[in-house]
Amino acid sequence: MGAIYRLAQRTDASRLHDIRRRSIRELAPPRISVAEAQAWASKLTLSGMEQKLHELEIWVAELDGIVAGWGAIRADRLEGLYTAPEFAGQGVGAGLLGMLEGLLRDREFPSVHAEASSNARDFYLRRGYRAAGPQTQDGAWPIMKGLLT
Repeated sequence: MGAIYRLAQRTDASRLHDIRRRSIRELAPPRISVAEAQAWASKLTLSGMEQKLHELEIWVAELDGIVAGWGAIRADRLEGLYTAPEFAGQGVGAGLLGMLEGLLRDREFPSVHAEASSNARDFYLRRGYRAAGPQTQDGAWPIMKGLLT
């Protein structure tokens, strides 16, 4: 069965927060150290996720009624993409990314911009993104992809 995509609701905040933290802790290593992943995940709060729900357009992917991942956009920017570890490698992230790119394409944005973590950079490069600048001081990789060809 394929994923069902829907806009996130305030009631999703706890689940989305949990997915983000577990995704970082469990999927980021070995591309980043376990200590770096733990430090990153420890900075995340439920109130921060609730704030994201107010500020961003967040979409969830559900498989059999279970939230398996989420992605966020604002204008032409991808602001986050996370898959629950138990669904990693099953196309959840790729499906969400494709759906979000489709929304941006339909809105006639010529490109999508993002900052990829070291652990996610190859995921994006395999899907047509390219470097848009050097690694930032906080370790992010600016990337972009043309949408209108």
